[in-house]
Amino acid sequence: MTRSDAVTLDVDSTHAVSGLLQVPGNAIACYVMAHGAGAGMTHPFMAAVADGLGERRIATLRYQFPSMEQGSRRPDRPALAHATVRAAIAAAARLTPSLPLIAGGKSFGGRMTSQTQAEAPLPGVRGLAFLGFPLHPAGKPSDDRAKHLSEVRIPMLFLQGTRDTLANPQMLVPVVERLGGSATLAPIQDADHSFHVPVRSGRTDMQVLSEALDGLAAWIRSQVSDR
Repeated sequence: MTRSDAVTLDVDSTHAVSGLLQVPGNAIACYVMAHGAGAGMTHPFMAAVADGLGERRIATLRYQFPSMEQGSRRPDRPALAHATVRAAIAAAARLTPSLPLIAGGKSFGGRMTSQTQAEAPLPGVRGLAFLGFPLHPAGKPSDDRAKHLSEVRIPMLFLQGTRDTLANPQMLVPVVERLGGSATLAPIQDADHSFHVPVRSGRTDMQVLSEALDGLAAWIRSQVSDR
């Protein structure tokens, strides 16, 4: 397991947040990953992703949003969340200067990253990878949250459970198709928004996460194939 090093990210004059950097010795890229709305960067899922990617030669920088840093479960307003994403990208570029960057994250964190990229390109970021993109609230199917994705000009990967109640497949598939060749949908069979699978699936959550990370690492390698 690669060691996690604590870092501090200065967002603006009044906000600073914590981060955890993991860099395996043979890293080929760094994935800058933001957490979801309900759990921070130390959540077991985030830690497992970081550890699993380290085993697959991918460094990670995971970080807190200000609201989570302050112990609040209420997500930050978009402007502050976007500023935090930019601070994390700048920190990753400084801390891993020899590694190409991929950005994204879990649910809310991935969506805030894509909104930030849509507003203005994130320097050095070659692609966005979403660990469960929250297309709509549970029980309220809509593709309104995907409108900004048409402004993203770099490749995107959607790792999405087929039972995800925050991304109805009948809506997500057309969204990805409209984005054209720059977007890739990688469905995780039987998984929900947390990548949990029912016992009847015949697989464990650990097996499903390993499958997802294999796909993520392969996609990252394809984006940094000059390495």
